[in-house]
Amino acid sequence: MKFLIDNALSPQVAMLLRDAGHDAVHVREYGMQQSTDEDLLKRAGAESRVVVSADTDFGTLLALRGHALPSVVLFRGSTSRTAHGVAKRLLQELPRVTSLLEAGCILTLEASRSRVRRLPIGLPDA
Repeated sequence: MKFLIDNALSPQVAMLLRDAGHDAVHVREYGMQQSTDEDLLKRAGAESRVVVSADTDFGTLLALRGHALPSVVLFRGSTSRTAHGVAKRLLQELPRVTSLLEAGCILTLEASRSRVRRLPIGLPDA
């Protein structure tokens, strides 16, 4: 799977996901650390990447855009924000949600639960 890691998370997350066999890039690797969330969504969409972030603004932007892609993985609540904690939590969920991420969704990950919202907003949840 291809990921674009937002500036709200450590660049080490991209490294750990690459170590696990995924194509992951942190926004700093593109020099996009000052870019708007909309610019990050455009880049992710152009490269068929899933945005991984702790920034809740992405959900609002996706709802307003009305597009099915790109998907976003959002870390919320007391979920560990360490690079290892983020990578581990995402890798645990991937077998269950890969097809949903490929089709377009917002995956919200918390410490003990996950939630999927299909895109575009308005479709029935999974």
